[in-house]
Amino acid sequence: MRLKHRTVRIALAAVLVAAPATVAAAGAAQAAAPAGTVRVAAVGLDDPHKKDIAMQLVSSAENSSLDWKAQYKYIEDIKDGRGYTAGIIGFCSGTGDMLDLVEHYTDLKPGNVLAKYLPALRKVNGTESHAGLGSAFEKDWATAAKDTVFQQAQNDERDRVYFNPAVNQAKADGLRALGQFAYYDAIVMHGPGDGADSFGGIRKAALKKAKSPAQGGDEATYLKAFLEARKVAMKHEEAHSDTSRVDTEQLVFLNAKNFDLNPPLKWKVYGDSYAINS
Repeated sequence: MRLKHRTVRIALAAVLVAAPATVAAAGAAQAAAPAGTVRVAAVGLDDPHKKDIAMQLVSSAENSSLDWKAQYKYIEDIKDGRGYTAGIIGFCSGTGDMLDLVEHYTDLKPGNVLAKYLPALRKVNGTESHAGLGSAFEKDWATAAKDTVFQQAQNDERDRVYFNPAVNQAKADGLRALGQFAYYDAIVMHGPGDGADSFGGIRKAALKKAKSPAQGGDEATYLKAFLEARKVAMKHEEAHSDTSRVDTEQLVFLNAKNFDLNPPLKWKVYGDSYAINS
């Protein structure tokens, strides 16, 4: 079930609000343990295996499949006012990130099959229009998806706009892998920015309710506040009003105190059951 989510982006990762604590300080906070105990450093979401788990979790909600690598070729207008939604993270022709992606692909490989659509993508940015795109663009997108350079371009833009900013902010807030994923899933759906229903706005709302671990707060309490703030934002738009990716996924992991997001993982999204066993 592909649900598209983001508001139109007026800025990228740079607008994320820096946490008051440094990543190193957050790590030190997480390392705190009762005297006489030894605590092994947790593995972050940027660990390759954890990152693959994160992509499977997102794909279960975005594509009703754990096979996220099969989504490079995905392209569809899901009638949410954002034009085309496509690729591994739902790049949109109406919100700017699809344009950024094709520009990056063209930097890596001039003369690629999608380069000729750059003028049209610039014109439709900010709208739901398909002008200059249409079935020919859809066909060429599928062709480009077989190109490893285009796949790398999708990975690069996913990391630049969504994954890296979310994980870095979560680490600065003292959160382990589960919290890092909660931030990542939120920024994928709501986009970066400081608006009330953007990632930055959701984080600010959570910080009004609870202190982050980097501020000396309890990790579970803060994460619950963040997820509750996210549900409020989701319900502001009909396309996102089903909050199961929080209720029957992330809250399941939180209630199990699986802060390191370690398999086996079992969850449901939109009524469908999924599992990652290792």
